[in-house]
Amino acid sequence: MFHYQVTVEDTKSVLSLNGDLDIDAFETVKEEIMTEQYSTQHVEIDFSRVRFVDSTGIGLLIDLVHHLRNGGKAITIANVSREVQEVFSLLQLADILGKDVFI
Repeated sequence: MFHYQVTVEDTKSVLSLNGDLDIDAFETVKEEIMTEQYSTQHVEIDFSRVRFVDSTGIGLLIDLVHHLRNGGKAITIANVSREVQEVFSLLQLADILGKDVFI
């Protein structure tokens, strides 16, 4: 099951994802996360509790990053596990989203 939590730390909002980022997470991301009102100009997406991402999840992540950027937010993606990082590397996600997004 996929869950998320938003916390504010100093000057950034931390969006902590928990669970697999796949087709089952689609509604949560589209209907809740993308409509969330972030009070800071910087949003960090914390992947420390995401162990699996499929093609739907990659599409959701790309949409989410673009949505937040269009809203004037600076985005970083942090704490990506080795397994998920391998998927990101294979798909050259850093080239799509920008290398500065990943910390």
